[in-house]
Amino acid sequence: MPVVRPSEAVTHEIHGARFVSYATPRTGSKELCAWRGEIPAGTKAPAHTVNREEIFHLLVGELVVTLDGRAERISAGDTVIVNAGTTLAVENPTAHTALSWVTTSIGLEAELADGTRITPPWAN
Repeated sequence: MPVVRPSEAVTHEIHGARFVSYATPRTGSKELCAWRGEIPAGTKAPAHTVNREEIFHLLVGELVVTLDGRAERISAGDTVIVNAGTTLAVENPTAHTALSWVTTSIGLEAELADGTRITPPWAN
């Protein structure tokens, strides 16, 4: 039975946020990836367009999530469905770190506004 313990999770950092990876092909997943996101106070991640659907569930805190230019303030317990092809931006305007849980299918890529493509290891 594949069980990923917290001590076995792999942490990645980019754009001021931490991504703690639990489910990937490396840990035995065949179709999905899942990670905990840690978004520190004051973080404003760059807008990026995703090629796979993401399910973004906020565990702790508050964030401003912008999808295709429409901003929405979300609170702990809220879930945002980010469809493939959507441009996503996340900002933490609060004084506390926000924690999220994100699930997507293997193969996620993101394209920044300047055309830079990112293949995050926590989603591949």
